[in-house]
Amino acid sequence: MTRKTTSSSADPLVCDFTGGTVLHRFKYGGGRGQSLPKAVGMRGGKTPKVVDATAGLGRDAFLLASLGAEVTLIERSLEMFNLLNDGISRARDAGGDVAEVIARMTLIHGDAKDLLPDLSPEVVLVDPMHPPRKKSALVKNEMRQIREIVGTDEDSLELMQVALSTASNRVVLKWPLRADPMDVIGPCSHQILGKSTRHDLSLIHI
Repeated sequence: MTRKTTSSSADPLVCDFTGGTVLHRFKYGGGRGQSLPKAVGMRGGKTPKVVDATAGLGRDAFLLASLGAEVTLIERSLEMFNLLNDGISRARDAGGDVAEVIARMTLIHGDAKDLLPDLSPEVVLVDPMHPPRKKSALVKNEMRQIREIVGTDEDSLELMQVALSTASNRVVLKWPLRADPMDVIGPCSHQILGKSTRHDLSLIHI
């Protein structure tokens, strides 16, 4: 697929689960002690089913699937969906441990606001396109390309409201570390802080 970019020197945007930082994280990451697994509730032997409502390149979903979770990925941008679908297909064809992880990932094209009510999710992960921040040139190039494809997620508040009304256990918002909280429905239950991002948890009380 032809990418959208304003720079001929930038590397093509690809989704790759068989090499690079994704594979390194798979082999040498911190397991369930990492921020995201803790945020979705991977504690005490529990492995929740997760819906990643903003799949992007699928890296968070792959991490959770590598730790045993069944993950449904939703991506509404057709171009990003095709990139992700291509990466999933190549990882599946590669076989081995990576293919076993991919088998726990289900990709759906569509708008999460419309799809979540029918999925009856246990845990919903929301990672909307964040405001630009200063990072390395490599990350900036990749994030710029992603932003050109998926846009600015101006309806992220509406998505959060749908997630909160459909999740049975919790909603996890991945958000820049120093950004103001998203004005949703009341304050989040608690936060898990990382180096550059944080996870705002909204636990569902039935």
